[in-house]
Amino acid sequence: MRKRTGCTPPRVGDGPFFRRMLISIVLVVGAFLILAPLLIIGVEAFAKGWQVYRDTILHPDTRHAIMLTVLAALVAVPVNTAFGIAAAWAITKFDFRGKAFLLVVIEIPFSVSPIVAGVAYLFVYGLQGIFGPTLDAHGIKILFAIPGIILASMFVTAPFVARELIPLMQAQGRDLEEAATSLGASGWRTFFSVTLPNIKWALLYGVVLCNARVMGEFGAVSVVSGNIRGQTNTLPLHIELLYHDYQAAGAFASASILALIAVFTIIAKLALERRGAGRVRPAVNPAEKA
Repeated sequence: MRKRTGCTPPRVGDGPFFRRMLISIVLVVGAFLILAPLLIIGVEAFAKGWQVYRDTILHPDTRHAIMLTVLAALVAVPVNTAFGIAAAWAITKFDFRGKAFLLVVIEIPFSVSPIVAGVAYLFVYGLQGIFGPTLDAHGIKILFAIPGIILASMFVTAPFVARELIPLMQAQGRDLEEAATSLGASGWRTFFSVTLPNIKWALLYGVVLCNARVMGEFGAVSVVSGNIRGQTNTLPLHIELLYHDYQAAGAFASASILALIAVFTIIAKLALERRGAGRVRPAVNPAEKA
């Protein structure tokens, strides 16, 4: 029977060959799947010169698509931020019936295809839907208009903030909030003085991801918008129309805007991760803050 030595047995992946091979595979796949498409967008956007690029960006249809995309983000992101904070607060700080059901509801947009969500909105707010005839009788138009685009954008981005906050707030527990409440702090004072400082980086991280998804959403918006050029086209839909009209340079020029948004999102994501997004922050003394 062999005696055990003090040496630690080798682990899988300790060898330099395995590490280099694994890193090489990741770099090659990343280059072909991620970097190559981004480079092609940049090259093709300026393939016909700066003048064509500028004319495409300044075209009324492109400017309207950009404005509509920004409008959807300006409405959907704050609403989903408030929803995410409220949902995370309720789930992590209180015990109530239906908590598991609420968690399932938050996960639904990740489980359902955006196109399916768009079709579901047709059966709810369309002329043949549940509320369609009533809305039409009062002259309220939801689908094939801006409200439908905003609703679809809100649906697909609803979980982002909540999913970032819930694990962090569960890890932090309830002790700080309970201590602040016992010292006489109101609910709002407890949130702003105790809870918010400990979740601010995760909150910003969720907002950044939510905004990026709103800007690039295609499936659900394509169903509820009607693809009306210059009226209900967001930037992703406008890119598709340009491509189908054989305006490849214009499509790539418009796509470069979304690519820039993606790059800035990655930079913001990395910056927030370095500042501590998604990590448990040092505990705040409720006696000092409340």
